Formats: sequence, structure tokens, C-alpha cells
Amino acid sequence: MTNTRKRTAFVTGATQGLGAALALRLAQDGYDVAVSGTTLEHLQNTVAALEAQGARVVAVPLDLCSQQSTEQTMARVVSEFGELDVLVNNAGVTTRSLAVDTTREEWQTVMDINLTGTFFMSQQMGRHLIAQQRAGCIVNMSSTHGLIGFAQRSAYGISKAGISHMTRMLAIEWADHHIRVNAVAPGTVATPSRVKFFTADAGGFKAMIDRVPLARLCEMDEVAGMVSFLASPAAAYITGQTMVLDGGLTSY
Repeated sequence: MTNTRKRTAFVTGATQGLGAALALRLAQDGYDVAVSGTTLEHLQNTVAALEAQGARVVAVPLDLCSQQSTEQTMARVVSEFGELDVLVNNAGVTTRSLAVDTTREEWQTVMDINLTGTFFMSQQMGRHLIAQQRAGCIVNMSSTHGLIGFAQRSAYGISKAGISHMTRMLAIEWADHHIRVNAVAPGTVATPSRVKFFTADAGGFKAMIDRVPLARLCEMDEVAGMVSFLASPAAAYITGQTMVLDGGLTSY
């Protein structure tokens, strides 16, 4: 009997919320999954959930502000799995401040983690796949904040706009190597922390929902389903795209 190798995926920022949901969906799809967080302790619940799905799990700490950490973490994941098929760049931070009040430190932190961190993780994945002469897939997490304007979200929105364009640039450069690069841009996602926030701010929730034609939040499993699709053979002819899940918000 031929032993078929399980596909492997690495999801960054998977300690909770959306990142954990993305990792869980890939485990349900039959992947072995690597997950990262700022500390291994914060990954315990995610690891347990993935192992319950029968996945082999590699948990690694990752500091996206450090090139050494980025390189060492990717090397560890590749060493553990032997081959890595999919990278999901989910890790990121946000900030809420008026443009006139944003400090250089706030700006730099958002850019270092969201934009620079995503680029250099993608670079490591690209180097791995090119060296092994293997096809692969990268899925970046963008946002509707990177597509249309929002008040008090300048640094975050600009970083996400950069991710969408980075996706196009890398897709073109790596197409000859059969490496597909896509992004997912959800609207506001119903993560536990976001639901808790809006529960305490009914007025803010109504104002936000009133802008969305479908009049609801994006569910985590909807984002996970899109990531699953983009990583699958069904999306073999899709690259350089940002897939928008926003209930019609950007259609105005």
C-alpha cells in the first residue's frame, strides 16, 4: 500500500480567535499543522484542539519583529515536517488612534508586525519552496481597512493595503516556481474578543452594522473556509488575488 504524505501548513498568530480557527479548519481538512504565538504557553489550547482532530502539531514561538526569530522559526517548522505546503500569515496587531495623534512608535510596531513580518515570513517560505523545487501556497490576511478608508485606523489600514499589494508582487515573481500567493480581506470578524467589545457598545455595533448590506459580522468559519479553499487544489488557477469577505461593505 502506498503511504500518502499528509499536507502541511503553518499558521502564524494562532493562539486564539481567528488564527486558532484557521488552524483548526486546516487540521479538519487533513493537514498536519504548525502554529506560532509570542509564547508556547499561549498555544496550549490551540494545540489540544488540533491534536483532537488527529493532526500532528508543531508549536513554535515567533517574534515577527526579529529576523533571527523569523528564520529560526521557519527552519524549525521545515525541519519537523520535512516539507511545508501552505503558509498562512495571520499574525498581526491593530491600533486605534487619530492620524494626528499616531506616534512613530505605534506606527513602527504595526508596520513591523503586519507588513514587514508578513513579507519576511513569505520570503522564508519562498526560499524553502524554490530550494526544494516544489509548488506551494501562501495566504496572507489583509482587511477591508486596507481597501476603503476608516477613521482612527490609519496605520493598520495602510499596513493591510500593503499586504494586498505585496500579495500581487510576490504572485508575479514566484509564478514560475508554481508558488501561489493570495490574500483574504474580511470585514469585522465575530471573534470572541470582538463580540465582547460590541456587547458592551451596542451603539457602536449598530453604527458598524448599518454600513454592511448583509447587516451582520463575518463569521470565523467563513474566513476559515476561504483560506481552506485558497490552499486547496480547487484554487490552482488563482494567484495574486485579495478575496473580500465583507457582506457588501466595499460595494458602495
